[in-house]
Amino acid sequence: MIVAATRRDLREALASARGEGLRIGLVPTMGYLHEGHLSLVDLARGRSDFVAASIFVNPLQFGPQEDLSRYPRDVKRDLALLRGKGVDLVFHPGLQEMYPQGDPVVMVDPGTLGQRLCGEFRPGHFRGVLTVVARLFGLFRPQVAVFGQKDYQQAVLIRRMVRDLELQVEVHLGPIVREADGLAMSSRNVFLSPEERTHALGIRRGLLHVQDAFQAGERSMGALRDLLAREVEAYHLLELQYGEIVHPESLEPLGAVLPGAVVAVAAHCGATRLIDNLILKGEANGSAV
Repeated sequence: MIVAATRRDLREALASARGEGLRIGLVPTMGYLHEGHLSLVDLARGRSDFVAASIFVNPLQFGPQEDLSRYPRDVKRDLALLRGKGVDLVFHPGLQEMYPQGDPVVMVDPGTLGQRLCGEFRPGHFRGVLTVVARLFGLFRPQVAVFGQKDYQQAVLIRRMVRDLELQVEVHLGPIVREADGLAMSSRNVFLSPEERTHALGIRRGLLHVQDAFQAGERSMGALRDLLAREVEAYHLLELQYGEIVHPESLEPLGAVLPGAVVAVAAHCGATRLIDNLILKGEANGSAV
């Protein structure tokens, strides 16, 4: 596995792969990897010949009151996990290597899609996300890029950016990977105390109650949102930030809820912000995503 810390090393490794006619797949990450990230590597492997990953904690997507300084990091462990998965190339740049001229002057505006859900509570977050992803696409020029469903709004915005800016990258979405008890895997789960970890399960249970009610015939967005809020807030260490049911592409609220709608949740569990989502199934025996 090639580990590139500089743009020059990255260019040389990619030039060699392209010279062999290999199809390049990219898995962008901020490190502190878990099985969810590794599942994206598997997905990229199935759609490309040369799998690359990036490890970079992007300061542009953190607000002034957010947890950039305490975001978990363990690069040595990350590299061992990626090596074990057969990743061909890892780009792990420092801040000055990634942004040699300082913060970019030109950034990618997410538009109204970036103002809903998480964007309402994290102003500037998705502008930072899209800017770093666009930069990674420019550096790697991959044919394929893979992201996770847990960050559903992010994935919608990246797909829209690729389409609107004609970036010529296939964007694939990997399913949410969960712990045995159902909690969505996240690098931030490490911050949860044992008691908080138990209460964090209320997010998933709230989503599943909405799925059950939907399969039983409930189609009112108001009723389903109220059910979600009641279930999540029954866990007193959870503070619901939002619970919405939205169109899978526009992210707009729905009046009558139909199969394929996305139930999206953000909640604080103690000092840790958690997100999760579920794509509603219409079949009585359908399993939640």
